[in-house]
Amino acid sequence: MSTNTITTNQQMDHFSGHERIWVFGYGSLIYKADFPYIERRPARIRHWTRRFWQGSHDHRGTLDAPGRVVTLIPEPDAVCTGMAYLVIPQVLNHLDTREKNGYLRFVTDMHLDDGNVAEGLVYIATEDNAAFLGPAPEADIARQIAASSGPSGANRDYLTDLAAALRRLGANDPHVYAIEQHLRDLLQQEQAA
Repeated sequence: MSTNTITTNQQMDHFSGHERIWVFGYGSLIYKADFPYIERRPARIRHWTRRFWQGSHDHRGTLDAPGRVVTLIPEPDAVCTGMAYLVIPQVLNHLDTREKNGYLRFVTDMHLDDGNVAEGLVYIATEDNAAFLGPAPEADIARQIAASSGPSGANRDYLTDLAAALRRLGANDPHVYAIEQHLRDLLQQEQAA
């Protein structure tokens, strides 16, 4: 599959006719809402886990030196904490462009912080997209993140901003926090050298 998923996503008609749509964010969408929204609230989705397995050629890296950003990987009984946004359908045009590097829209149930469940969509980069990097040791992921930068800034800022946002949500995410610790160790070694 191409890394540019805009056309594919705009063909999704599951929410046609809806005046409002919930969108679940689990990466930079948690802390960087560069779009208008009606409502924003903490939420969880089930049976998915967050992983730094997606390459970023357009935001946090380049084609020659991709960064690493998060996607969701299926995992039975897992719970992924993030942020849900209630938006009007026109906002999806912006999100389709923002998430164009291999991410597809999927329908999901979101468990909102007030106990209600809402159907909405989530952008997921599956392993069949051209930018998918797949698993690697967390120390290696941290090294790649430390060395990567793109039009949206340093890849390390994406990691540290995400980790801080997850802590504010009270989320337990050992994968993200382990990579963040490896990055801190690398930066301390660089300063000591």
